[in-house]
Amino acid sequence: MMTKRHFLLGSVAALGAGMAARLGAGTPSMAAPAPSGGFDVVKTDAEWRRTLTAEQYRVLRDHGTERAGTSPLDHEKRSGLFNCAGCAQPVFSSEAKYDSGTGWPSFFKPLPQAVGTSEDRSWFAVRTEVHCARCGGHLGHVFDDGPEPTGLRYCMNGVALDFVPA
Repeated sequence: MMTKRHFLLGSVAALGAGMAARLGAGTPSMAAPAPSGGFDVVKTDAEWRRTLTAEQYRVLRDHGTERAGTSPLDHEKRSGLFNCAGCAQPVFSSEAKYDSGTGWPSFFKPLPQAVGTSEDRSWFAVRTEVHCARCGGHLGHVFDDGPEPTGLRYCMNGVALDFVPA
């Protein structure tokens, strides 16, 4: 006999398996691999806490996710660069930004060698996490449902980015 608990657990497992199969575990070709020797910008936990807001720390250092629709950067339309809020490295150009309708700032490609990726197995799925190649800060995730020319959607946390107009 199927109980409510069995139904819910089965549904979550099926959803996770479906997402894992759809997303795959591969690293998108537009992303730089994580530096093997560490990051150029290294700070102690106390230094990160002093230099970041509480929400920036939660996202960049603890791999959190901001609530959808809360970032003004989702609607930013001006020409410029989106920099890592942790170390100020430019990571995305406004030329690669588009409205994905997800509630997060989205891009179809990062700047060359600006980000790295790693496998994220949280939330019952396998996703590709995107981090800053300079400081390792968690920026968001990349999915294979974006527009041409790459077919990728870099779904970023706005709090992890600073916009610098051109």
